[in-house]
Amino acid sequence: DQDTGLHYDRYLREVIDFLEKDQHFREKLHNTDMEDIKRGKLAKELDFVSHHVRTKLDELKRQEVSRLRTLIKAKQDIEGGNDIAVDHQVLLKQFEYLNHMNPHTFEVEDLDRLIKSATKDLENYDKERHEEFKRYEMMKEHERQEHLKTLDEEGRMKEEEHYEEMKKKHADHPKVNHPGSKDQLKEVWEEADGLDPEDFDPKTFFNLHDTNGDGFFDEQELEALFTKELEKIYDPTNEEDDMVEMEEERLRMREHVMNEVDSNKDRLVSLDEFLVATKKKEFLEPDSWEALEQNQAYTEEEMREFEEQLARQEEDLNLKAADLQKQREDLERQQEQLNAQKIELQQVTELICLVPAH
Repeated sequence: DQDTGLHYDRYLREVIDFLEKDQHFREKLHNTDMEDIKRGKLAKELDFVSHHVRTKLDELKRQEVSRLRTLIKAKQDIEGGNDIAVDHQVLLKQFEYLNHMNPHTFEVEDLDRLIKSATKDLENYDKERHEEFKRYEMMKEHERQEHLKTLDEEGRMKEEEHYEEMKKKHADHPKVNHPGSKDQLKEVWEEADGLDPEDFDPKTFFNLHDTNGDGFFDEQELEALFTKELEKIYDPTNEEDDMVEMEEERLRMREHVMNEVDSNKDRLVSLDEFLVATKKKEFLEPDSWEALEQNQAYTEEEMREFEEQLARQEEDLNLKAADLQKQREDLERQQEQLNAQKIELQQVTELICLVPAH
């Protein structure tokens, strides 16, 4: 049910939704190993789904191809190519999750492509998120350093003292339990669920927090379990606490638990996987959890490269601005010349009119 963050998320979810309406396919889906799904074994079952479902999948594919064509046309228009003929077939090649050569019907190859693309893209999702957060942190530091350059020596000293004070204040928080550990889950059991910690039972806990009752913890259900831990570190009313960092901390916790518990790597935690994890040393006696303030998101070398990239971008923008200014000045000179020629022509015309006709 959750948004995958993929640009074809709606298409993906609608295809899955309609396939699950077919009893045969639903049974195969629930009984097929994730690795077999990735290898395309499940896609072949498309030949056995009902005519009604196949018809609906054809319609979904036509709508998706139409959406992509509209996006391509809009991009061409923005880039100034209104009068250029668009070869949709060539441009549709960039969208690997469907077979662009057949825009009318949803076939086995379409399901195979969709599964493989979604699997690959979702596996890269956390990596891309790490890079995006790293850029955010580097930009924040860059802007802080740029602000310091605008201050006199006394102002810089005060600003640096305030910055260090805020860092220290943020780091002064209660101990954070290791995500997914017994201590962390027992705290949720006691404080969020209002139950006696002595009665903690993993199976009951799982059923309580499997909010949609599908027998799995999905990513959103897992992330909801970390709210109590995050409240120890972050408060939206505190100047020193960054809510972007709070969400990154939440995602780090979810990613860590998934790596530890999701043994078949289907981005879901089943009850069996959960119960197996509760018997491991990592659950009973985990290492301490290092929060973001203990793990700088970037190295000095990465920050240096980021600063150089920003400097190059600024230089490019300045060159473009200078070029635009020159073009403007040239246009203004041309306009002045045209105005002068216009006045000269008007004067000549007036003189001709004053000459008596013979």
